[in-house]
Amino acid sequence: MGKRTALYDLHLAAGARMVDFGGWDMPVGYGSQIEEHHAVRRDAGMFDVSHMCAVDLRGAGVRPLLLRLLANDVDRLTAPGKALYSCMLRPDGGVIDDLIACYLDEKWFRLVVNAGTADKDLAWIKEHAKQIGVAVVPRRDLAIIAVQGPNARAKAMPLLPEGAREAAGRLGSFFGTSCDEWFVSRTGYTGEDGFEIALPAEAATEFWNGLATAGVACCGLGARDTLRLEAGMNLYGNDMDETVTPLESGLAWTVALEGTRDFIGKAALEKQRAGGPARKLTGLLLLERGVLRSHQKVFSGAGAGEVTSGTYSPTLERSIGFARLPAAADGTVEVDIRGKRSPARLVKPPFVRNGKPKIEI
Repeated sequence: MGKRTALYDLHLAAGARMVDFGGWDMPVGYGSQIEEHHAVRRDAGMFDVSHMCAVDLRGAGVRPLLLRLLANDVDRLTAPGKALYSCMLRPDGGVIDDLIACYLDEKWFRLVVNAGTADKDLAWIKEHAKQIGVAVVPRRDLAIIAVQGPNARAKAMPLLPEGAREAAGRLGSFFGTSCDEWFVSRTGYTGEDGFEIALPAEAATEFWNGLATAGVACCGLGARDTLRLEAGMNLYGNDMDETVTPLESGLAWTVALEGTRDFIGKAALEKQRAGGPARKLTGLLLLERGVLRSHQKVFSGAGAGEVTSGTYSPTLERSIGFARLPAAADGTVEVDIRGKRSPARLVKPPFVRNGKPKIEI
């Protein structure tokens, strides 16, 4: 039996199919994964993402700690509530985890880390935090619900506590606001607008049911995966991990190498950038019938690689994926699907953004 979120019994009552994900029993879907996907692209859907771990870092040394731990530069965060996406790296540049960091004040930052890596993340952060007196507080008392889609914010805002409602309505993209124990951020993992809402676990069921009454569709991890892949967003453990760097994972834009800041992994990334990464992560569009899946072999004129993530795209009605290939790979490649080599075209993600195709079919 895995760990369970505050909404576990509600998922069972709704007929969700449960699976193990990062050690948690989570809903993969409530019926039709494609209908759940389209609900987010066309209207609004909600996801229980309470398996993700919110971590509060408190103390005068929080900013110096994150300047050291994160490849992105938290000195860019000066407005309260502003957030950024970053990787946390090993000294050799391998990705320990990808996360969101949000600045609340000079003595309080909040991180949201992945479920499957939370324990090692916390151990790594605490090891460095104790040297400068920063408190590391995992917030397992909170549930997290993501509400995503073109109508998501409008449907969610009336259900927020009165003190959070007005502030949430003013939020810019990648900003958050705190109201008592509720935390609302205009972030997501779908390529659509919406909120990710951390709230007391005991309030989660009432809030979820209120969203359902407002016409927000229940969505599982299956739809979340097709949505994030269409949006060109990496999945830790598939598209990057401790064996690859951000420069090999399509995440160079999250790395701030300029200046004198010495973050963990910087020297390794500078060396790799100077020599040119040998591999890259690129998008794939399958040109024939079939479905791309992780670990399928990919053959290019520059050498072989493999699919890291693959799925059928309900929006494009085509199979799409990511592949890690030699840096010189270009144009058309072949993917081994059940012993048959099928042609695919290399494309630059995202595939879909705000419900609209971003690549030529």
